[in-house]
Formats: sequence, C-alpha cells, structure tokens
Amino acid sequence: MWSARLLAAFLGLLTAAHLGCARDDEPARAGAAPGDPACACAPAQIVDPTLLAFLSRARAAHHAADVSLGAGDPVAAIRALEGLIAAPRPPGAPPEAAEVTADTYARLAELRSEAGDFDAAARDVDAGLKLAPAPSHYEGHLYEVAGVVEERRAKALDEKGDREAAAQARARAVGLLERAISIQDHVITEALKGAQENPR
Repeated sequence: MWSARLLAAFLGLLTAAHLGCARDDEPARAGAAPGDPACACAPAQIVDPTLLAFLSRARAAHHAADVSLGAGDPVAAIRALEGLIAAPRPPGAPPEAAEVTADTYARLAELRSEAGDFDAAARDVDAGLKLAPAPSHYEGHLYEVAGVVEERRAKALDEKGDREAAAQARARAVGLLERAISIQDHVITEALKGAQENPR
C-alpha cells in the first residue's frame, strides 16, 4: 500500500509534466526549426527535479522497509523509514512531500506499536498530523493508526493485568477511530459533491 501511494504521487507528477507540455506547446512545435527541442517547454522545469528525487528516495526507503520486514527485521525497517524522515525535503514545502512524510510517520507508528513502543508511536502520529493537510485521507489515516496504537496499548495493559488503564486506552482507541471515520466520510462526501458539480 505504501509503495503504491508513493508510485501514484510520482507518476502523477510525471503525467502532469507531460500533459502540460503536450497542451501548451503544440503551436511552438509546429514552427520549430531543425535542431530545436521537441518540446518548447523542455528548458523549463514544470516539475521540480528535487521533488521527483525526494519521491524516488521515499519509494526506495519504503521498499527497503518492506525487504527488512520480509526478512523478519522490523528494527531495520524502522531505521530505513527514520532515514527518510530525517532527510532534507524539497524547498517550498510541496504538498506531495508533506503527504509522503506524513504517511511515513503513520507507517512508523504502526511498526513501533507492533513492537510495543506505544509512546513513540503516538509521537509519530502527532508529527504526521502536523504535516497532513486537513481534512484529507492522509489525516484520516493518521487518526486510524492512532486508534490502532491505543488498541494495541490496551491489549498490552490487559496482559499486564492493568484493567483500568486498558479500559482508558480502549476508550481513546474508539474515539480516535470514530474521528478517522468522520474525516474519511467528509473527504468522500466532498469528492462526490465535486464530481456532481463538475460532471465530465
């Protein structure tokens, strides 16, 4: 799922660049002299190469995490994702970079909570929420992960015999998951409304 999201963002940018060139430069190409660039926009940077490099690096980091998990090494998977979080981001705060980083925090939270590091997982969720646009499915996904973190915390507390703390964690989990549902419902409703207002 993670690699698919990154690939979608990556390909979306490339497609936008190609279509922008195809639409805007047809007249220029018709009058181009021999030896001129095939596309008049070729010298211009329609898509920031730094952003493309960041997205490619992100895909590689998530693939590395996948490989580590497949080898039974979640610590190495976390390390691969932490490297992406610590890496410099493209200038200008492009939304694609923020969304990918927010998603990476969500995955880190899942991995840390699986290892029982619930407080660190909660901090990852908080960091991701500072980056995720609101409302968006990225924000909703982070609240979903936050709910899963608290659900796992409750189970761990139950196993320790701390019933009261477990009940509190379960209550937090329900609240967070309900918020995730509310956000995603809003995202879906707005998307459907936009589709009805602008039919193809």
